[in-house]
Amino acid sequence: MSDKEKGRNNVSDKETCCHKTKERSDKEYQDLLHRLNRIEGQVRGIKGMVERDVYCTDILVQVAAVNAALNSFNKVLLANHIRTCVARDIREGKEETIDELVVTLQKLMK
Repeated sequence: MSDKEKGRNNVSDKETCCHKTKERSDKEYQDLLHRLNRIEGQVRGIKGMVERDVYCTDILVQVAAVNAALNSFNKVLLANHIRTCVARDIREGKEETIDELVVTLQKLMK
């Protein structure tokens, strides 16, 4: 199956137009999609619980599980970002990437 058939752009770690893009390995791509698909299913499950008038605390427990899954997704994505994009940019002398990383971390820690 080609990248286009998988819904992937055939781009590299460079800026295109005004936006940066990231080419991910198939393993990284599949892992991230798998995590997002699970989260999406959990959110649909919560919606169904609301539609069925499930007791509030039961819904809240499921929302906490979704939050934990999203946090786990963020950790994996951030680690991959640091290992690839940030490390490459530092090697290339692009110090502004460190500032960008600090801003990103501040947003994640709110």
